Amino acid sequence: MVARSLLLWISLIALSGHAQQLIGQRSEVGFGIGTFNYTGDLVRTYNLAFSKPAATAFYRSNISKVISLRTSLTGGKVGATDTRNPVDAFAAARAASFDLFLMEAGVSFEYHFLDWRDSKRRLRFTPYLFAGTALFGISGVQQKNAAYSNIQAAIPFGGGMKYVINPKYYVAFEFGVRKTFFDYLDNISEGDPQYKNYQYGNPFDYDNYFFTGITLTYTFYDIPCPSSPYR
Repeated sequence: MVARSLLLWISLIALSGHAQQLIGQRSEVGFGIGTFNYTGDLVRTYNLAFSKPAATAFYRSNISKVISLRTSLTGGKVGATDTRNPVDAFAAARAASFDLFLMEAGVSFEYHFLDWRDSKRRLRFTPYLFAGTALFGISGVQQKNAAYSNIQAAIPFGGGMKYVINPKYYVAFEFGVRKTFFDYLDNISEGDPQYKNYQYGNPFDYDNYFFTGITLTYTFYDIPCPSSPYR
């Protein structure tokens, strides 16, 4: 009985120390710059030629040594045109284009593959993956005879690489996909091909957008205050 109590007490002390270590570097804030890109009816595959400037700001909470929870706000321009490398003859005849501002609010979990935060290790980098959920809003003119909300849901996922500059700062390169359930990002969707205005696309192929960027993160280190064992 005494041995079990002693073992339980030692375990609680170890867990308390581990928790204090995590609390010491739990909060992080950061920002980054990069580009938005898009795929849909105007551009079928990822094309750097249609990259537009974007920026992000975020707050990160480190749940454990390998898992973090990130809330972010990302905004920038999204656009493309049929007049540059049209996907087919119909797209060339359509000659459609769009250029809008997109703002995204998201929450994602990050998983780090290496124990890069341990000061006893020589590793100063780690690859990571992330996935979560987001809402995005767009500013633009709606397609005629189409009713939809300018605020839509998306599933962000992707990965990147983080590198420690010093105990307080690190940089990361990230590439992320935003899977949407929305076909009017480019303002082109279903239409009747019998009318030769060419203002139609594939209604079964949703539009997606991407964020590629470099971020700088600042880590807040808290010094746990000693507490009385008699409380």
